[in-house]
Amino acid sequence: MSNDHKATTQFTHASSSQLVIIDVQAKLCGEMQTIEMQAVIQNCSRLVQAANLLQVPVIATEQYPQALGETSPEIAEYLLANKPIAKTAFSAYAEPKVKAKLQRDKSHIVLVGLEAHICVLQTALALIAQGKQVFVVADAVISRQPVNKANALARLASAGCIVTNTESVVFEWLGNANHEAFKAISKLIK
Repeated sequence: MSNDHKATTQFTHASSSQLVIIDVQAKLCGEMQTIEMQAVIQNCSRLVQAANLLQVPVIATEQYPQALGETSPEIAEYLLANKPIAKTAFSAYAEPKVKAKLQRDKSHIVLVGLEAHICVLQTALALIAQGKQVFVVADAVISRQPVNKANALARLASAGCIVTNTESVVFEWLGNANHEAFKAISKLIK
């Protein structure tokens, strides 16, 4: 990929971001390593709560929910009016309802969810191909096998994604300790 295709910033701003939560569903979560999965759910929850406080649009997907169940309740409770979008394609971008909800004026897409080496990877690569700057939150994605997550993060970084973490995203969105949401967001991180 040439450098002229990449966005000009390595920093995400709330005003230019959308959060996409990929397939954090009960049955899928049960297939992951328990301690790591609990951390991923906690970080996804923190991100969606911060997004709500900072008016960052949120999209959630569910991979074949008839078989894999609904979005984890720790995340679903914060989705507000954003009902998860069912999909069968591994790339969320291949689902027309997801494409329709992606806002053209939001050039930064923050991706979280599972699995890192399948749905997150394919979604990120499709979004990069559309000229979006993709931020993959390493502590909010997971794969059944840690080696697959590590491989996915390396591939994503080499493809032009920014591999980041929950706290970096939240505080980049916040921008300033004087922000009216600072105290509420600080509580999310503690």
